Amino acid sequence: MREFIVEADGGSRGNPGPAGYGAVVIDAASGGTLAEAAEYIGVATNNVAEYRGLLAGLKAARELDPTATVRVRMDSKLVVEQMSGRWKIKHPAMKPLALEAAGVFPASQVTYEWVPREQNKHADRLANEAMDAGRRGEQWSPSSSTADLDAGSTSTPTVATPPPTTPTGAREPGDRAAKAEADLRAARNVAAAGPEPDLGAPATFVLLRHGETPLTPTKRFSGSGGSDPALSDIGRYQAERVAAALAARGTIQAIVSSPLARCRETAAIVAARLGLQVAVDDGLRETGFGAWEGLTFGEVRERYPEDLDAWLASPGARPTGGGGESFEAVAQRVAATRDKLLAAYAGRTVLLVSHVTPIKTLVRLVLGAPPESLFRMELAAASLSAVAYYADGNASLRLLNDTSHLR
Repeated sequence: MREFIVEADGGSRGNPGPAGYGAVVIDAASGGTLAEAAEYIGVATNNVAEYRGLLAGLKAARELDPTATVRVRMDSKLVVEQMSGRWKIKHPAMKPLALEAAGVFPASQVTYEWVPREQNKHADRLANEAMDAGRRGEQWSPSSSTADLDAGSTSTPTVATPPPTTPTGAREPGDRAAKAEADLRAARNVAAAGPEPDLGAPATFVLLRHGETPLTPTKRFSGSGGSDPALSDIGRYQAERVAAALAARGTIQAIVSSPLARCRETAAIVAARLGLQVAVDDGLRETGFGAWEGLTFGEVRERYPEDLDAWLASPGARPTGGGGESFEAVAQRVAATRDKLLAAYAGRTVLLVSHVTPIKTLVRLVLGAPPESLFRMELAAASLSAVAYYADGNASLRLLNDTSHLR
């Protein structure tokens, strides 16, 4: 059985804006290019263009051999995860495209693999050639393609869906012109229909645990109802280090902090370095630990053994005394805060300066992990984690407990 590699990509200059796709079919055994396809599709979004590229690549592979196995390689994490069945497809504009792509080959013949953009140069170049042609009022032509050469291949490209040929094999000029005119009409129809809804860039929360306080080294419970300690000298040094690291990355667009002093001080040090203002949200505060505030775990075990056992066993149990907050209640508060911040900062990268429990809870919710997972995560002072949220409801953990900036 033959094996093909389909590389596909799509782009939009404006998202939505003038868009095009590119796809290439490669012989897995020899590495040679078997077919190319590209098209300017008028005004569309990145996601639509990427799916159109996938469809074109799969259809080109099917025309070559419908019995072949196909490995699809794309740098679109969204398309790969959705087509692999790991992410749900909630956006109405994406469902019909995914359904059509899934029907080109039997599912048993196709696998999907994410690759870095650097490894998808051929398809990316084709998509850009198609968009360049559209800007000139033309359609992409295989005769002018340089994508195969730019991608480093020595094979000779052929078009995925060649025009009809004469008995001698020559292409009929009339058929080629008719196809080009039909393509232009299709592109105008896409443009006239208006932009497709797009998932856009994810909202990314960079999660920063505050720097050390005098209570941190001895691992004492320090929640919302305690002494509200400020940063220690070490904590302020840690905040300066993380500020320098975030400034070097240059991705933070806004800062939101817990109202507790240790977070506000950490956030202020970072904000001064980044030239940003700090917003405060009470939903990011630490758990209330009631009578356990200021105590070590061992001291709580000695004084309140039954309450501690219950707290460790059930997310609905509260620490001893007034003001104690269960993990269940914290999860509800943090989820509501997350949703509010997602609405306020859609598509942006936001630094959330918070505490152990809220940060671990955000990570747990992203992973769909059980409450007991909170006890199985390490989260150092001044550590960075990151979570990303997409418009179709999917989310991913991108970083956890990074302390490289402190070394």
